[in-house]
This record gives sequence, C-alpha cells and structure tokens, in this order.
Amino acid sequence: MNGTRPDDTARSRVAALVGRLSTALAARVAVDRRALAAFRIGLGAVLLADLAARSRSLTAFYTDAGVLPRRALFADYAGTLSVHALVGEPWAVALVFAVAGAVALALCVGYRTRLATAASWLLLLSLHARNPMVLNAGDDLLLALLFWSLFLPLGARWSVDAVRGPDARDGREEETDLTADGDAGVSALDATETAVANVAAMAVLAQVLVMYLTNAVHKFESELWMSGEAVVYVMQADQFSYLLGDYLAAFTPLLRAFTVLWVALLFASPLLLLLTGFPRAVLASLFVGMHLGMAVTIRVGLFPVVVVVGFLPFFQTPVWDVVARVVDRLNWARGVASWRARCVSLARRLNAVDAALPRPVGAERLAALRSGGLARGRVLFTTVLPYAFLVLILLSSAASVGYAEVPDPAEDALDTVEMTQSWQMFAPDPIHTTRWIVAVGALEDGTERDVYRDAAVTFDRPDRAETTYRTSRWRKYLKNVDGADNENHRSYLANYLCGDWNRTHETDVETVTIYRGYERTNPYNGTVEAADEYELIEYDCSGEFIQNE
Repeated sequence: MNGTRPDDTARSRVAALVGRLSTALAARVAVDRRALAAFRIGLGAVLLADLAARSRSLTAFYTDAGVLPRRALFADYAGTLSVHALVGEPWAVALVFAVAGAVALALCVGYRTRLATAASWLLLLSLHARNPMVLNAGDDLLLALLFWSLFLPLGARWSVDAVRGPDARDGREEETDLTADGDAGVSALDATETAVANVAAMAVLAQVLVMYLTNAVHKFESELWMSGEAVVYVMQADQFSYLLGDYLAAFTPLLRAFTVLWVALLFASPLLLLLTGFPRAVLASLFVGMHLGMAVTIRVGLFPVVVVVGFLPFFQTPVWDVVARVVDRLNWARGVASWRARCVSLARRLNAVDAALPRPVGAERLAALRSGGLARGRVLFTTVLPYAFLVLILLSSAASVGYAEVPDPAEDALDTVEMTQSWQMFAPDPIHTTRWIVAVGALEDGTERDVYRDAAVTFDRPDRAETTYRTSRWRKYLKNVDGADNENHRSYLANYLCGDWNRTHETDVETVTIYRGYERTNPYNGTVEAADEYELIEYDCSGEFIQNE
C-alpha cells in the first residue's frame, strides 16, 4: 500500500510553517506605494525647510568667517569629506545650498527620483560633516531615512517620473525593475502593484522602531521618567519651551499625564511592527499626535516634523484606500486630475529636453557594459546592502544601551554613513535647568556690551531664555561648546564674536569673556534650587586664534 513517508510529511509541515511566517512578515513590512510617495514629498519638503532654517546662520556656521573656519574644521576633524568645505566665502556656500535646494525640489516632485534621493543624501552628509557641532537627533533621523530611501521606489506614484513613460532614463520602469529584483532577495516578501514588501521597506520601518526602543531603554534608567515627573521638569528649562509650552508649564498634573503616556507609547512601540492595517494606523497616529504636540510646546528644530514624515510608511493600504474614497466623496477628483495633467505636460517637456541633449561619447558602449552587470549590481544594491546595514543598525542600537559590541569594521562602516544609533533624547536625565550665554565684550572706548545679543550686560535670568538664542541650532551649538571636550570651540566662538562685532559696529571690541548662566527652579513651589554663572573663556581679540590657557 502506498503511503506518505514521514520525512515528506515533516518537510511539508515545515514548508507550510515557513510559508505562513513569510506571509505574516510580508504583511507587517509591506509599505503602500502611495505612502512612499507621500514619504518622498515629505522628505523633499523637510530638506527645503532645513536648508531655509540653516540659511539664517549660513555665515556663522558654514563659512570661514564663522565659528568653525575650515582651518579649524580640518585640524579638529581629521579626514573630513565635505563639498561644503571646499569653499569658505558666504556667496559660494550659498550656491552649494541653492544646488541642494534644487535637488530637494526634484525629490519632492519625483523627477529622476533615485538620482535626486542619492544626491540629497550625499549633500546632507556633506552638510553634517561641515559643522558637527550644530547637529541634533532630527538631523540623524533625516539622514537615516534618506539612506533607506535609496533602496525604495519613491518615484512609483505621484511623481513626474511616474508619468514620463518607458523612454525616460530614470523613470518608472527603472524603479519597478529595481523593486522587483530587491523583492526576490527576501523569500515570500513580494511587492504587489499596491505595496512594496522588501528588505528596504522593513528597514525604513525598523529605523523608526529602533529609535523608540533605544530611547525607551535610556528612559527606563531615569528616575524622573519612570516616576512621571520628567516633562514637568523639562518645561522649567525655558530655553526649550515656547508657544503652548509657556502656558502648560503651570499645569503639572497634565504634564505628569503626558510623561506617563509618552513612556507607555515608547514601550508599546514594538506594536508598530506587529500590528497591521487600521490598528497600526491608530497607534501610529498617537505617536504623530504626540510629536505634533511637541512641535508647538518645545523648540527642538525640525525633529518632530522629521518623525512625522518617518511615520508615513506605517500607514498601510487600507488607510490609503480610505483616503482615496474620501477624495472622491469630497469632489476633489477634478483637482487631482488637473494636477496630474500638469505633471504629464511637464513630463513630456522634460522628455523632449532629455531627447535633445547630446549623448556622451561612448554612451552606447557604457550602456552595454551596464546591461551586462546590471543583474549582479541590482542584487547587491537592493538586497545585500540593505540587509547588511539593517543588521548593523540593530547591532549599533543594542550596543548603545550596553547589550552588544560593534566590531571595529562595522563601526567604521556606520560612521562613514553617519548611521550610528544613539537615541538619548532627553534621557536618561532630562534637561531641567535653564541656561543662557553672556558674552561680555570690553570695547575700546572703555564700555562693556553683551556682544552675542548686542545688549547691556546682565547676569540675571532672562524673562524668556529661549529668546536669547538666535535659533535652535545656536542653542545646540552653545550647549556643545560648554562640553568638556570642546575647549577649542570656545576660542572659535569668541574669535567669531570679535570679528562679527567689529565688522558691524563702529567701536571695536578688544576682549570677550563668555559666561554660562544657569538657574534651576522647583516646578511645584517655584523656589530657586540653584543659580550661578561660570566662565567659559576670556579671549583677546588681537591674540592667538586658540586661547585655552
């Protein structure tokens, strides 16, 4: 009698189990192509906003007349590679900013999307390298999201590329092919017409999750966070609080509730990957709501906006189907059709321009060489690299909380692309001391002036410490200057203040003495627990460039 052999039965059961697990994994890492389109638009918009915000301090932070001239940059940061460091004049740096803005705009509209994504990532990497002293967690996250975007079909929907046609050199056809090859590298993680479920999609979701889990571990080590007091104390540091934060500081029970809710969300963050569909959307919306609340209560630059953009891939196909039905019901279809018609018209004009451009010498031979190694290159680019760096960021995250060690070669790879995972935002010990800068300038006429704020010298706590910082990046920079390992930067800052004052005032400053003032207040009874100021540096404006002795 013919029967089924036991080993065949076991093999079929294992195959069935693997199939179910693969299907479950694919359902959890699938990212709707419309979500990727919104993600692309958000990244482009954030890049433009970031460039605009940085431009307010372009001379101070990115030129030879600023706080980190190139001779100091190359001396303190050996091996720096930065396009922005090739020039030192304000007009030349502004030109590089303009190029970065044009590329970000191309990413936003989805023109030559993959090329625009790569160029945006490289230019942002270059910008970060030009002045590491002004970077924050939002910068790290934005760079990481752009890195993962290199492996995703961001231009497949709602883009110029999507309507340029199959003859486009960097259009929809290439995006689709690359995605298909990438999907082949993950068993059962195949991309449908609607969603993409490959290792890069998994990585972009994991990046946000890693940030929250790492930060949750750091907060778990904090008595203030675990007792529900952290946000109450953070709001006393009014160099951060603004807008609604100025009013919420008095409502301590509400702030305690926000602390408990935020800690609970951090520890519930693994559900962002375990849940699917509408349950995931509800949890993601809670995170988005908290970050939008952060945006109108504490001044932390573009970090909340970057996180909101990072959440767009978490909203899966059912959510976007609802959005599409709402658009239909609200009679917005005509507007969408009009927008698409304009995109089609623009795409046709771009195609005509592309066709008119002269082909470089040897273009046909180059195309033949590319086609020969294209399959191998695609597998490397869309599967091997994302896999490798996904493992590396997970390892780096575990190392940042003491659960693993990163081998030196892996650490070098992470450092090269600025993907080291260290998410300590307001943890383990949240900032709860108000701090401000007083830069006492002794003028040549015998008087004194605060040469940072161009105001009378006073060491009293300002009414609003937040207003004493020119921008949130200035606050971050001055915090870093106060660090024990940054003594040289105190000279750089003082030298900049000397030069900036003397360029813009008739009476020159001869010496600058920089102080750091601070005050810590009990949020429950309003009493001052500590207050003082201490000297960072006394600097002779006519002396040596570095004066740390």
